[in-house]
Amino acid sequence: MGLVLCEPIELYNILNQVTKLSRLTEPNYLCLLDVRSKREYDESHVITALRVKKKANEYLIPESVDLECVKYCVIYDNNSISLEIILKGDDNDNSDDSGEELVFGAAVECGRAMSHLTRHPIHILKGGYERFSAMYHFFRTQKIIWMPQELDQFQPYPIEIVPGKIYLGDFRQACDPKIQKDLKIKAHVNVSMETGPFFVGNSDKLLHIQIEDSPEANIFPFLRHLCHFIEVHLKLGSVVLVFSTLGISRSCAAILAYLMHWQEQTLKRSWAYVKKCKTNMRPNRGLVAQLSEWEKIVLGDTVTDIVDPLY
Repeated sequence: MGLVLCEPIELYNILNQVTKLSRLTEPNYLCLLDVRSKREYDESHVITALRVKKKANEYLIPESVDLECVKYCVIYDNNSISLEIILKGDDNDNSDDSGEELVFGAAVECGRAMSHLTRHPIHILKGGYERFSAMYHFFRTQKIIWMPQELDQFQPYPIEIVPGKIYLGDFRQACDPKIQKDLKIKAHVNVSMETGPFFVGNSDKLLHIQIEDSPEANIFPFLRHLCHFIEVHLKLGSVVLVFSTLGISRSCAAILAYLMHWQEQTLKRSWAYVKKCKTNMRPNRGLVAQLSEWEKIVLGDTVTDIVDPLY
């Protein structure tokens, strides 16, 4: 099927998808492969990654993996940034023949060797382990074997919508101090009826839009204030978490409204982007109708046909 480059945010969001449990519990969801040396892998790797061994210049797929059935196969080395051939040379600069040769990065080389075994494109992590672990240090581990019950207990992080700036999550994640610290969250938009221990004594960092999770809920009157709140905090350099009880309907509607305003783009385009980030997002039909009205405010006309199912 070929190779595609995968930005770090894409792998982060793949790792944090949820149905009832983390999607990492599904055996054919993600195959994450590390082609670095054994020493580097043992020292630290991305959670759930398996090391690919090499024998007689041939990459060996871990026995537990059936690539044909896997939805996402992501391969990384130290720092590959391209699918192109790179120039590799030795350190003997005094020689007329410097020993330079054209080679693929290790991740690309491995991906090319395995690409005929998959039904989906193989993803090569852009910037490799170095870039990903610098951005998401909390997803480093030394654990090699993940038992099913450990994956069941894995607590996904909020989905990243705007890199390093806006996250989309649920009430549990908003209450988790480790997640707040790891993602450097400095402001909350709570789109639910629930209240929690958020920024007590500093209400400027919390916007609480109290609406029920029902098609009759009215979010429209809050949208201008919502967009203004997020814009102000982004200008201050704050990281914003938008959340609702389950992070599927109301918070997704809030994120869609902000993206439409910020990018001056259609509901359909914003929907496609958020859906790619969070595959189980599903604002109820009442909220979708209000987002259609918001589109009219933002663009001066209704462009997206919500009768044509966005789902």
